[in-house]
Amino acid sequence: MSFRALRSVSRPFLLNSFKNSIKSQQPKIATSMLYRNYTSAGAAPAAPAGLGQPDLTKGPLYRYDTALPKLPVPTLAETCARYLKSVRPLLNDKEFAETTAAVEEFQKPGGIGEELQKRLLAKANDPKTVNWLEDWWNDLAYFGYRDPVVIYVSYFYAYKDDRLRKKPTQRAAAIIQAAMDFRRQVVDESLAPEMAKKNPLDSSTYKYMFNACRYPAKPSDFELAFDPSQNNHVAVVRHNQFFVFDLVKNGKMLSTAEIEVQLDAIVKLAGDRKDPAIGALTSDNRDVWTEARKTLIEAGSQNEELLRKIESSVFLVCLDDSSPVTRDEVSRACWHGDGRNRFFDKSLQFVVFENGKAGFMGEHSTMDGTPTCRLNDYVCTTLAKNKIDHGPATVSANLEVPQKLNFAFNTAVHKAIETSEKNFEELIGKHGLHVQNYEGYGKGLIKKFKCSPDAYVQMIIQLAYYKMHGVSRPTYESAQVRKFQHGRTETCRTVSTESVAWVKAMEDSHVSADERTALFKKAIDSHVSYMTSAVEGKGCDRHLLGLRLSLKSHEAKPKMFSQEIYSRSSHWNLSTSQLSGEHFDGYGWGEVVPDGYGVAYMVNENNLSFNIASLKEMHPERLHHYLKEAATDMRQLFEQTLLESPKSKL
Repeated sequence: MSFRALRSVSRPFLLNSFKNSIKSQQPKIATSMLYRNYTSAGAAPAAPAGLGQPDLTKGPLYRYDTALPKLPVPTLAETCARYLKSVRPLLNDKEFAETTAAVEEFQKPGGIGEELQKRLLAKANDPKTVNWLEDWWNDLAYFGYRDPVVIYVSYFYAYKDDRLRKKPTQRAAAIIQAAMDFRRQVVDESLAPEMAKKNPLDSSTYKYMFNACRYPAKPSDFELAFDPSQNNHVAVVRHNQFFVFDLVKNGKMLSTAEIEVQLDAIVKLAGDRKDPAIGALTSDNRDVWTEARKTLIEAGSQNEELLRKIESSVFLVCLDDSSPVTRDEVSRACWHGDGRNRFFDKSLQFVVFENGKAGFMGEHSTMDGTPTCRLNDYVCTTLAKNKIDHGPATVSANLEVPQKLNFAFNTAVHKAIETSEKNFEELIGKHGLHVQNYEGYGKGLIKKFKCSPDAYVQMIIQLAYYKMHGVSRPTYESAQVRKFQHGRTETCRTVSTESVAWVKAMEDSHVSADERTALFKKAIDSHVSYMTSAVEGKGCDRHLLGLRLSLKSHEAKPKMFSQEIYSRSSHWNLSTSQLSGEHFDGYGWGEVVPDGYGVAYMVNENNLSFNIASLKEMHPERLHHYLKEAATDMRQLFEQTLLESPKSKL
């Protein structure tokens, strides 16, 4: 997933008294609960060769976490070489010569680069260090980042329609039941770890999936996970009013019918009146929200406890009164909604609309998209295949009435909410979002072209951007490094000398089809090669960040880091990532630089989906158009040159 340009700051001191006061009230996370005996999502695989000894005292989900290798520190030479290769297409000959000289000065024997590498290796090899990047990355990319999480950090999935459940509370109840089935497997650790080929991936962030919340604090936020054995309540927001009710009664999970009754009761209790929007406060700048939270707590003796009910809930369900119809409308509603009927710090928010459409919003700071994609795919797939035990259709007569969280308000809180609402409206008013659901072809045909589907779609994006802007600019693709302990992501730099040559050839009528195809193969090979290195923890971006942060405060910044190209090469005009689900109708996030685009894409069997988000002044609707044009141009070319017998043209 995506993030804004990182700033050069030291890791702040997080353990302030406010954080400690909250953490001291939380017992250790439990690992078992009383639920109906659902079928597990899978047993743990046998230990692959090359891994350390699995911890058999833990369940399948976490068994291999300590057996995984640690995130490597690449050699100085390979990172410098990869960096130079990645910036070459962005520079003219004179600029590249200057950059090469700065890099050679940095990595010369006995130079500052070697000293920084030595310091970084010492940090990485410290037995107390699980992952040398983890604290730096979590702070700089997420917790220390002060702009609003909505738009800039959070991400969404839009679901396809559920034809069996058009009533909103009926659909919400089914989603809750399926999500709780997944939660059971996380809590009791019976869930199998995610796999990359035959290797298990790190599962450490799963502990922040359920019963978790981000907290605003200066100078850096933090995350808390609450004891799942003590917190089985779901939070529901309707018309800005928050409610909670327990999902487990006498050791048994409520049936789907009972959950629906509780949700119907909440809709009735909420009525048509809308409360002051506490949720809007969470949409603001993190420092503003930090102060507003203090103001809210001071406004009433029970307010902090009521906030805790939301923060410690299993997850939040947002029952919106809007009825989005088109893909663009549904995606925008899942991305940010009205900014009020949400609590953007919550790790998981399931959103259900008045017309029965639904989706999900995730808070990104402690968990990347793959685990929540797995959760949401599980929810949608098991419901579609009727694999969830919904329990009896009869409803208990002893259900407790959902509790409304009656916050106390004063003038200062009202003013803070009004300010945050205004800031939110200004922010989203500047943004555009468009979904390109391209039905011309998908993964099936791309594989017939004998191409990596992901690399192929990356080239669609490159060609579309070039068609629109007449130039290739820095592009970020997320590369997963969860094969390492506490691994998250590395950057795959898509723009290469080969990709630039190819997009130029595609727009040059004098270049033959065979020449274009040959250049395309080189561009694809270059991208696959970079991605292969990145998933092994050997991209250049995270390593260079670690070297830069290893500088001491009194030391001068090496010329390599002060050159304009260093910052420009990671000024992500295109922030891209792929996650796919046949039950999703879209997913996405915002741009990470003001003159850029957030482009999320899905590669399904027979269609390609692109979500384009940016400031309106960047005309995302035009990139939407050019993505379709690029995909069509490529099909017409490669059916001619890469298939033995040409298929019918579009």
